[in-house]
Amino acid sequence: MSTEDKFQGKADEVKGKIKETAGRATDDEELEAEGTAEKAKGNLKQAVEKVKDAFKD
Repeated sequence: MSTEDKFQGKADEVKGKIKETAGRATDDEELEAEGTAEKAKGNLKQAVEKVKDAFKD
């Protein structure tokens, strides 16, 4: 897993969590949903990179 890919996946996950939390705090369902989706995207990126790493070994 490249360092850049790791960082991007984690960054998406963190940004998503922040948006999700802000959406909940302000009762903004759209922002909360956007954050949830972004967090999932980050988790998926990280999972894909872990699978790639498993096949490299």
